[in-house]
Amino acid sequence: KANKKPPLTGWFFAVSKWYNDVSIIYKTMQKKKKTILVTGGAGYIGSHTIAELILAGYDVVSVDNFSNSSAKTFTRLTKLTGKKVKNYPIDLCDYKKIKKTFPGKKFDGIIHFAAWKAVGESVEKPLAYYENNLGSLVGALHIAKLCHTNQFIFSSSCAVYDPKETPPYTEDSKCAPASPYGMTKFLGEMLLRDYTTNTPHFSSVSLRYFNPAGAHPTCIIGEEAKKKTENLVPIIIKAVKTKKPFTIFGKDYETNDGTCVRDYIHVSDVAKAHVAALAHVDSKEAAQYEVFNIGTGVGVTVQEMVRAFESVNTLKVPFVYGPRRAGDMAAVYANTKKAEKKLGWKPEYSLADIMKTAWEWGQMSAKNTRKK
Repeated sequence: KANKKPPLTGWFFAVSKWYNDVSIIYKTMQKKKKTILVTGGAGYIGSHTIAELILAGYDVVSVDNFSNSSAKTFTRLTKLTGKKVKNYPIDLCDYKKIKKTFPGKKFDGIIHFAAWKAVGESVEKPLAYYENNLGSLVGALHIAKLCHTNQFIFSSSCAVYDPKETPPYTEDSKCAPASPYGMTKFLGEMLLRDYTTNTPHFSSVSLRYFNPAGAHPTCIIGEEAKKKTENLVPIIIKAVKTKKPFTIFGKDYETNDGTCVRDYIHVSDVAKAHVAALAHVDSKEAAQYEVFNIGTGVGVTVQEMVRAFESVNTLKVPFVYGPRRAGDMAAVYANTKKAEKKLGWKPEYSLADIMKTAWEWGQMSAKNTRKK
């Protein structure tokens, strides 16, 4: 009896708990979600980044004119995330269209992917690459200015580095691009740096990633392009499907097995790096403009990639050796300590994950094509 609670005590605590729970929910609902504009949102890395942004609680809007991507990507993203992503199908080089479309809209940050990326094609069509890649960046910055957006993430590349430098490449390694594509990324960094340092309250980050590969763990989205790909993993998959051997260019490099070394990183890890960069650029620790390498820090030869694919998927990959290809570097891989320390980011997926998801995505996308 001495421990008996006074009347209404239980009721009081129940009501108090309910009030506290409702207050938390109300405050959560009142807290406005940040909206991020992703240019090139239907592309390979853009679509995976949209998936990670939505998972992290952001609202996302896209700009993509489908010059090298498909509108079906947004249907897949809806299936993956449960969210519909609004897309503006405009060319970022069309500044008049930008000025008509974006005034009055609000974005908390912009992640700029929209660009062409084939090294070989850039050698054949340098003027088109400079016009498209630099013009689209200028267009994205016009949007930032029109919408009073002060946080900007730029999709750069390890192609900016001097091929004569010794790996692993750090952010301070010498830049001297060996291709027009690489030069568009380097000049894009310079353009963004100049705009950033001369624009009050504006902060930006350039992410130099190495060799994205693989597909989303669900295999609902993956690598898909209208143009012929130069990326190794899709080439391996095509060789397996067609049973026609692909060519490994050079087997006399000073590497473990004589074939070129590259730093292959899972595309979802690259996507997560962009989410981490957004959080960083919004923090007090961020400098006004920064550059980060995004890779695994581990070099893998072309032949090791083939063996990894065969091992994970229990399939035989047909290939032949050919002479060295002009412009190819013996070894390219990253030092990622800066990104690990300042962004709090580390790769989570393995080489086996890359090969498994890439093959499963290839199988799934082939089934979807046959259904048409």
